[in-house]
Amino acid sequence: MLDIYGEELISRYEHPHEKGKLDNASISMHEENVSCGDTITIYLKIKDGRVEDAKFDGNGCIISMGSADLLLEEIKGKSLSEIEKMGKEDLFKIIGIEPGPARLHCATLSLRALKKAVLAFENKEVDRETKEL
Repeated sequence: MLDIYGEELISRYEHPHEKGKLDNASISMHEENVSCGDTITIYLKIKDGRVEDAKFDGNGCIISMGSADLLLEEIKGKSLSEIEKMGKEDLFKIIGIEPGPARLHCATLSLRALKKAVLAFENKEVDRETKEL
C-alpha cells in the first residue's frame, strides 16, 4: 500500500525534521483540508526578507505531513518573493511525487499555508492561485 508514496515522503512522515512550534515566529498560518480532516499550522521566522527558520504542527496523512516537512526544509534561506512564486510543480519536485487528483489537496496543504503566511506577513492579498492550491 505504501509503495505509491515516495520513500522520502514516508520517512519524513515517520521521522519529521521540521515538526514543532516556533515561539518566536514572525508569523503563523493555520490551514485545513476539509475534505479529509488534515490540519496544519506553519510557523515562520523571517529576517531581512528571508525565511530564517520554519516549523509546522498538525495532523494528517503521509502526503500532507511528509510534504510539509520536506517543503519547510527546502524554503529555509529563501526570499519571500521566491516563495510567493512557488506553485504545485515546484512542490512536486521537492516531494518527489505527483499525487493524483484525489490526493492533490493533501500535498498542497502546506504550500497553501506557507504562501498565505508570506502574503499576510507582507500585507498582500491572497491571490487566486494560492487560494486554489
